[in-house]
Order: sequence, then C-alpha cells, then structure tokens
Amino acid sequence: MVSEYIPHARTACVGIWVDVGARDEHDLTSGCSHFVEHMLFKGTQGRSASQIAMELDVLGGMSNAFTSKDATCYYGMVLDSQLPRFVELLSDIFLHSVFDEEEIERERHVILQEISMVEDTPEEHVHELFEGLLWGRHPLGNTILGPTEVISRMDRVKLLDHIKTFYTPDRIVFAAAGNVQHEVFCDLIAENFSSLASQEFSNRKRKEPQEQQAVRRIFTKQLEQVHVTMGTYGMSVVADERYSLMLLNILLGGNMSSRLFQEIREKRGLAYSVHSYLDAYVDSGYVGMYIGVNPENLNKSIAVIRNELERFTAEPVSDKELANAKEYARTGLFLAADNLEMRMTRIARNELYFGRNVEFDEVVEGLTAVTSSDLCELAQRIFSKEMTTAVLGPVSDRDISWTTFH
Repeated sequence: MVSEYIPHARTACVGIWVDVGARDEHDLTSGCSHFVEHMLFKGTQGRSASQIAMELDVLGGMSNAFTSKDATCYYGMVLDSQLPRFVELLSDIFLHSVFDEEEIERERHVILQEISMVEDTPEEHVHELFEGLLWGRHPLGNTILGPTEVISRMDRVKLLDHIKTFYTPDRIVFAAAGNVQHEVFCDLIAENFSSLASQEFSNRKRKEPQEQQAVRRIFTKQLEQVHVTMGTYGMSVVADERYSLMLLNILLGGNMSSRLFQEIREKRGLAYSVHSYLDAYVDSGYVGMYIGVNPENLNKSIAVIRNELERFTAEPVSDKELANAKEYARTGLFLAADNLEMRMTRIARNELYFGRNVEFDEVVEGLTAVTSSDLCELAQRIFSKEMTTAVLGPVSDRDISWTTFH
C-alpha cells in the first residue's frame, strides 16, 4: 500500500493496480485482461450492474478502469468524506464479481464493437500494427483488446482462471493520493480486502522480449491519408539512461518546438499530425514516431524524419535546445503534480517498477545531469538502427521509396 497525503485537498484518488496485462496472455487468452476489467463492473453477489453504476454516480467524483500491456487499474476520485464508501464498493467489485453468463455475452458484444472502433480509427490502429511487427510473437505484440476470433470464444472459465492466476496479493498495489492519512488508508484496505491475505502468490514468470530484425510492411486500406508508425527498441522504464531518452524524445517530436514538428509541419506544411513518443516496460521499451500525411507527401516526410535522426547522431544538441527541453520536462512534471489522478498513478507505478517512491527532486536531478554528449551517444545507439515500420493507407509497395526509411 502506498499513499501521498495532500492536506489542502478536499478529495482523494484511490486506485487498485494489478500487475497483469496483455503481455501476460497467450494466443488463446489474448484480450482476457481487458475483458476481466469490463466484467468487474457487471454485478457482484450483492449488487447488480445497474446498482454499481448508480452508487458510483451517487458518490460523485469520477471512477474508471483501464488495461495496458503490463497493468490493469481500477480507480476513482471522491470527496474525502466518501472514501470509506468508495473503498467498500471497490472491494465488492474486486472480490465478489459473479461473472454472470448473460453479462459476459452482453459485454462480449461491447468489446467487439470497441475492437471495430479502433480498426476504424487509423491513427490508433497503425500503432497496434506497428507493435505487432516490432515484438513479433512475443505477447507484447498482442493487442490489449484481443482479436475478434478469440473474444468471440472467451468464456467464464477462462475469465475466472485469469482472476485466480493473476489477481494475487503479490501482484496488487493499493494507491491513494489526496486528503487521506496513510494509516487511515491502510486500515480501510485491511478491513475491506482481508480475504486477499489468505490467497496464494502467483508463480507465473514473464517472458522477456528479444530484439528482432526490423520489419517494414504496408497495410493497404482506402483512406484519405497514409498513417505511418516507425520506431526501434529503446530501453526499460528503470534504465539508468531513462532521463536522457526522455529529453531525446522531447527534442525529436515531443512538443511543438521539436525538430519533427518544426521541420515537417511548420516549415514544409507536409502534415498536420506528427510526433514521437516512448513506450517502456520493466524489461524493455521502444521509441516510436507517428505521422499522418497525404499520399503524395509520404516519401518527402519520411526523408525529413530520416534526416533528423541522422542529425542527432552526427551533431551535438545545442546548449539552448537542451536547456529548453529540460525546462519543458521539469514544467510537465510539476504541472502533473497538481492532478490527484496523476499523483496516484505516479506512486503506484513507482511501486510496481522501482519498488520504492521516486521523489520529484530525484527526477529533476536526473534530468539536470544529462549532457549534450549523453544525447549524442544515445542517439547513435538508437537511431542508427533500421526502423520497423507500419504503413496504413491507400498506398502499395510501388508508391514508397524504401531507401528513405533506412
């Protein structure tokens, strides 16, 4: 249990984090983590799905849940005076959901619609296609929602087995931020989740992904634009060089003054949407770049990206550019600190990844210590690799000059 007391707050944000996600599944259970997340709001031994929804609304505030590649989270924010009621409700859905067959069937259709929605949103779908290419047969290459054919056959036995296997005490972190004292929070959790203490620990070990040869693939689809995600392996979320990578990403395509945004959108007008991003886990990670362009601008845009990557490997970042990136990162860190949901998420992820609280000062010191030579050396290691690339849109192989992708 981790918490952060913020005395001036009148609210508290509470989350239950389970160390399980899409990367813990296999071909016959792909999408199971996300399906379970949905089902925990569909009725318990003492509450129907509509009663759960009504009680959450009556409490006011906000409640939600999400599934990622490596975690599932159930959380909400309520007035501090409503915290005991909210924790009791969380414990009921977390420990006593019944997984009614009719509810499973209804939710199956909801999830199938969700899958269709993502596939109809190319700027989202291209990222799934890219990750499938990057990670190959490793479960990190699976989608979070799962494939249609697997979700269509998902049943109560598989869902309950998922709970039994992964929802174990060693994989669960309770986190709270706001006007809540740590002792009070611990007492609430102990009172409402006491049955967890008697459960066995999980013995499932995660398979670490291995770097593979870069892959380029076109997914032809009749769209107005071509959507491209390209990238390569970076580093884990706990790596010593994580601060250097954070700054490198900001400089590359992390904000409006970044090189990709300026060169592609502002100076050349080739695209409206262009950015870079990081995705990292406890044992791996990658650097990705996304662009959505008209077909006639595709090769020009990719050539600009390739040129900017080469610049990072050949030319030191200027002192002013580096200072601006550090200030942007520091400001973002403290702006996020004004959001209780972000603070709850931060301490929970620190516990999951680092096993300790990483203070704000430690992050600032890590960012401050990064030098221009650090960034150049890191860029040479990462950007000199061939990029895995997913292209989604109204193009074929003959429309693309693949030499610009090297």
